[in-house]
Amino acid sequence: MKKNKLFAIIGPSGAGKGTVIKEIKKLFPTIKYPISFTTRKKREGEIEGEVYHFISQEKFQEMIDKNEFLEYQKIHNNAYYGSSKKEIIDNLDKFNLLREFDIQGVKAIEKIIPKENLVKIFITVDKWETLEQRILKRSKIDKEELLKRKASFEKEVKYMELCDHVIQSKEDMQEELIQDFSQIIKKYI
Repeated sequence: MKKNKLFAIIGPSGAGKGTVIKEIKKLFPTIKYPISFTTRKKREGEIEGEVYHFISQEKFQEMIDKNEFLEYQKIHNNAYYGSSKKEIIDNLDKFNLLREFDIQGVKAIEKIIPKENLVKIFITVDKWETLEQRILKRSKIDKEELLKRKASFEKEVKYMELCDHVIQSKEDMQEELIQDFSQIIKKYI
């Protein structure tokens, strides 16, 4: 592989990963954004093929059986998320890539993507309550689901120190978050 980079965005649900991707797409049009596959339901405003391919459990299982995923995980709401081998490995040879991963996903790709091609960027918030507010504002979830996400948050923040960069996502500081992220990308491309 050439020295193109896979910028892996990692962080808890509600930290701002989707917002960063949306804005970075505008600022760095030459970076490619491999589209993930998921079995979860589309949220309001989401468009098929923009960030996710929304597919059935059956189709997802078929892709697993055909060994089409670089990595896949069952997350929070019992939905599956996965990264297509074709979308990442084939494209990394030609382009810099930016993609959101959960911790299990990034651990899986660390075994496949050479270290010199992988840049792990963790986006976090100051405390759980900040995330809780963002999550509840974004979608209606029950208390049990919220507790699962809190447990995930507590696990995920332990992974921060293993990342190449950590960015704090502060309330009402979206521009600063995008600037910080942009500066990191500029170091590598």
